[in-house]
Amino acid sequence: MEGVYEIGSSTLDLPLLQKLATEPHQLRLSEATKQRIETAYDYLHHKMQQSKEPVYGINTGFGSLCNVAISDDKLTQLQENLVMSHACGIGEEVPVHIVKTMLLLKVQSLSYGHSGVALSTVELLVEFYNKEVFPVVYQQGSLGASGDLAPLAHLALPLLGKGSVNYQGELREASEVLDELGLTPIKLQAKEGLALLNGTQFMSAYGVELLLKGYKQAYLADLIAAISIDAFDCNLSPFDPLVHLVRPHKGQIKTAARILEFLEGSEIAASEKSSVQDPYSFRCVPQVHGATKDALDFASKTILTEINSVTDNPNIFVGEDRIISGGNFHGQPLALALDYLGIALAELANISERRTYQLVSGLRGLPDFLVQTPGLHSGFMIPQYTAASIVSQNKQLATPASVDSIVSSNGQEDHVSMGANAATKCYRIAVNVQKVLAIELMNASQALAFREPLKTAPFLASILELYREEVPFVSEDRLLSEDIHKSVDFLRGLQIDAAELY
Repeated sequence: MEGVYEIGSSTLDLPLLQKLATEPHQLRLSEATKQRIETAYDYLHHKMQQSKEPVYGINTGFGSLCNVAISDDKLTQLQENLVMSHACGIGEEVPVHIVKTMLLLKVQSLSYGHSGVALSTVELLVEFYNKEVFPVVYQQGSLGASGDLAPLAHLALPLLGKGSVNYQGELREASEVLDELGLTPIKLQAKEGLALLNGTQFMSAYGVELLLKGYKQAYLADLIAAISIDAFDCNLSPFDPLVHLVRPHKGQIKTAARILEFLEGSEIAASEKSSVQDPYSFRCVPQVHGATKDALDFASKTILTEINSVTDNPNIFVGEDRIISGGNFHGQPLALALDYLGIALAELANISERRTYQLVSGLRGLPDFLVQTPGLHSGFMIPQYTAASIVSQNKQLATPASVDSIVSSNGQEDHVSMGANAATKCYRIAVNVQKVLAIELMNASQALAFREPLKTAPFLASILELYREEVPFVSEDRLLSEDIHKSVDFLRGLQIDAAELY
C-alpha cells in the first residue's frame, strides 16, 4: 500500500527522506500549501496590474539583461524562452532516483508561497512525481549560482511539453507521455520560468542522496573495520571509553562504542596479544571514522536547512507588500558542505585501503597475500592495487570545487559557488568508497579464516555467513574481479536504515 506525503505537513528531515527514498508513496499538497501558493500568485498579478515598475525577471530580461524592459504581451514568451535557452546541460544523465528527489525539493521550495507561481504549475510537478515521469537532466552545466540553472531548465522543460523524460524505463518525448497520461502542458506566466530555474534543487538532491549514502557507509566502515581488527589480531584497549571521554568528539565516542559492540563475544579479541600497539589504521579508527561522522552531521545540518528553504529569486512577501530581488539561489553553503563531505568520505576509503594493505603483508601470523601457497598463487596481491588506485582517484576528486569561481553573464554573475561540481564529485567519491570497503571486506573475511579455530564475535560471524554465500573462501587463484563486484553488491544489498544512524 502506498503512503502519502503531504507537502506542508512537516519539515523534511533525514528519517522522512529515507522513507521517501525506499517506500512507495504519493505527494499531495496540503490545503494550507495551496492557499499560500494562490495568495502569492494573486498578489503578484495584482501588483503587476497596479504598477509598471520594473521587477527583475518578471517584466525584465535576465542576468546582465536585467535592465531590458519586457512588454506585458511578451511575458509568457519571456518565461518560455528562459526555460528553453537555459536548457544547456550536457554529460551523463542524472540518475532517475535523484531526479525524483529534485522534483520533490522543487515542489517543497515553491510550497512556501514566496515564488508567485500558479497552483497548476506546482500540481503538474506533483503529477510528474506521482506518475514517475522523470525529466532527463544532465550532470554538467550548473555553476551553482544563480542556482542550478541548466539542470533545473531540463527539469522544467517537460512541463511545457518539451524535452525528454524517462517513463516506465524508456526514454521518450515529453509531449508524447503527457498526451498519453492526459496531462496538459502549462503556459508559463510572469516569473514562473524564473521560479522554476532559480534554486538549488540539483545540488540539494545530490546532497540528500549523499547523506543517506554517507551515514550507511560510515556504519559499514565501522563494521568492516571491526572484522579487520579481529583478522589482524588487534588490541581492543584503544576503544576503551575512558580514552574517548577525555577527547569527547561525538563521532569518535560513537565509533569506539560501536566497534566494541560489534566485537562483543569475540574469542579472538579476548585472546592474549603479542603486539603492544597496532598500526594507526586499526588503532585510530575512532578518531578517523569519528571525524567523518562529525563532518556528516555538519553537512546534514546545512543540506536539511537548504531543502526546507526558499531558494528562488525574486522573493514575494505578501504580508509585507514587497517583492525583493536577493541571492538565495547562491549555492555557497551547499558547495562548502559538499566539498567537506567529499573529503570526509574519501578518508573512509583512505584508511580502509591501509587496513587492506596490512592484511596482505604477511604480518601477525597471516600468510603473504592471504593465500595458503603464496608464489604459485598471487592471492590478494592485486585487489590492494585496485583499492589504492581508487583511493588515489578520490584524492583527486576531493580537491574543493568551492574555491573556484568563473565570471558569467557579462559580469553580472561575478561569483559562483561551483556547488554542482562539488555535488557530482562527492557522488563519485561515495561510489568509490563503496568499492574500497568491499575490497577490505573481501580481504578481512579471508584473513579471519586463518584465525580458526578461534571465533570472531557472533554478530560479525552472522554477517560473514551471509557474505560467504556470495563470495567463498579463496583457496587458489581465481577471477577476483567477480568477487569484488559481488562484494560491492553485497554491501549495497545490506538493509541498513541510515536515518537511524543520524
